Amino acid sequence: MSFDIPADRRYLESHEWTHALESTGDGVVRIGITDFAQDELGDVVFVELPEEGETITAGEQFGVIESIKAVSDLYAPVDGEVVAVNETLFDSPELVNDDPFGEGWMLEVETDTDLESDDLELLSAEEYEEQIA
Repeated sequence: MSFDIPADRRYLESHEWTHALESTGDGVVRIGITDFAQDELGDVVFVELPEEGETITAGEQFGVIESIKAVSDLYAPVDGEVVAVNETLFDSPELVNDDPFGEGWMLEVETDTDLESDDLELLSAEEYEEQIA
């Protein structure tokens, strides 16, 4: 099976992705879970996310996603302050299944983190693809 793995994102081994939002120009990244992760979970029925203004820490849990198969923790790819939460997911969690890299995004976080830094434990699309192969 082939999964969508956009090259413009960085990935955690735990299947979260992060993407810099160039349009904002102020160090804001968007976070969600991968196509592979949503496929493994099955039908998503609930998402628990932090509120705007909360701080998340790279490598630490920031939320929970529940499907008909499992409940899984969500892990932060970067440090920062939550500046937006995709509240649509509270009423329509299936968007994570339908469009994990688009309408199914979870958080926007203001961060000083350079996503290209080798200090981070973020994988390139190629590295992530190798991990899930």
